[in-house]
Amino acid sequence: MTIPDLKYDSHGLIPAIIQDVQTHEVLMMAYMNREALGKTIETGYTHFWSRSRSKFWKKGETSGHVQSVKSILYDCDKDTLLIKVDQKGPGACHTGHRSCFYTDISGRELSDAVFSADDVYGKK
Repeated sequence: MTIPDLKYDSHGLIPAIIQDVQTHEVLMMAYMNREALGKTIETGYTHFWSRSRSKFWKKGETSGHVQSVKSILYDCDKDTLLIKVDQKGPGACHTGHRSCFYTDISGRELSDAVFSADDVYGKK
């Protein structure tokens, strides 16, 4: 498979929106570089580049809540990816929520956590 000529930013990154293939719920947004996208395509599981840790990470490597890739699309400008996944485990967010998008603009949480982040990742 040939990866199309996508538009990465000045740091070599492209935003990837992760969406549940069944419910269409947006689960998270993270960044990929060419290598992370290649690894995602190769393995069938999402891999990202961590800007804060400057390293690759596989979604679910700690929690077990992996994302099985069903399709990868790119937008008309070729500068954003939409990756449709089968989310394994109860949630995608490191806070314990199903989606990272659980707070409205006023700061009100719209959903409860679905797993204990402390139990999965340890207390900080």
